Amino acid sequence: MELEGRGAGGVAGGPAAGPGRSPGESALLDGWLQRGVGRGAGGGEAGACRPPVRQDPDTGPDYEALPAGATVTTHMVAGAVAGILEHCVMYPIDCVKTRMQSLQPDPAARYSNVLEALWRIIRTEGLWRPMRGLNVTATGAGPAHALYFACYEKLKKTLSDVIHPGGNSHIANGAAGCVATLLHDAAMNPAEVVKQRMQMYNSPYHRVTDCVRAVWQNEGASAFYRSYTTQLTMNVPFQAIHFMTYEFLQEHFNPQRRYSPSSHVLSGACAGAVAAAATTPLDVCKTLLNTQESLALNSNITGHITGMASAFRTVYQVGGVTAYFRGVQARVIYQIPSTAIAWSVYEFFKYLITKRQQEWRASK
Repeated sequence: MELEGRGAGGVAGGPAAGPGRSPGESALLDGWLQRGVGRGAGGGEAGACRPPVRQDPDTGPDYEALPAGATVTTHMVAGAVAGILEHCVMYPIDCVKTRMQSLQPDPAARYSNVLEALWRIIRTEGLWRPMRGLNVTATGAGPAHALYFACYEKLKKTLSDVIHPGGNSHIANGAAGCVATLLHDAAMNPAEVVKQRMQMYNSPYHRVTDCVRAVWQNEGASAFYRSYTTQLTMNVPFQAIHFMTYEFLQEHFNPQRRYSPSSHVLSGACAGAVAAAATTPLDVCKTLLNTQESLALNSNITGHITGMASAFRTVYQVGGVTAYFRGVQARVIYQIPSTAIAWSVYEFFKYLITKRQQEWRASK
């Protein structure tokens, strides 16, 4: 350790070579002081030199330093993996949520809670019934989440530098999440339409291709984006709440912003639950627009339901105010592990890929 104030003849504050001390003795004492001999509680030489600077154990690269070196490709790969895993793991609960949001469900498809619904679906319709439509969801989730996270990371940094240079801005986080949602929903909405139609009770579609062909022939290409505006109306506030809550909790649970799986899981779960509960009425309307539920269409409603205003009006006419909160339990139960998985997997792959890239550059 290099000590401050050393002169040619000794150590600052310590004995120097002089008339009563030989150069050899002085050099020996200097060596002892440099190695910290005599330092400690009450040590005789404690004041002879400056205490050593405490060195923290190697805890790995600082978390906040990693994204600065992360490329857009890194964000897209990490986001795609996170999105696919999130949707695949939670897909059975998503199926239950879709059915519980039905405005006028078949008597055989009326469920009291998520576990009971999942058990009845498996028992009466087969083990793999809750997984129908998973392939189209995974196909859409990859590119959708790749665009989503890459856009979020880029805009978050750009807007934070403008609003709060050198710091974290919750306004920037929310705004970045809103813009990222535009790209995500544009890529994901067609897959959502097909997925939810295949999830409904007594769905006539057994294969994704059958559903796509039927929707295209009977309702036209616009049917795949019929719920897009409602999806955005729901997801823009959802993602604003989601990202702002996540970043806020990270400031408390992980203030040094290091890679911390436990904080990512906890922050993601809490952020997803809050955002999901707040936007359930919009999700009910989105489900109605996607499925065009036949029983609801027969309830004094003519033609296809188009637009958010029409969906809101239909939900109220069929089920009243309480209908806006159908499936809220399933939605929150789905969203808690869903966002926890998404954030923990995304942060892990972002950390891992960036670290490997930095090591590769350093070895060149």
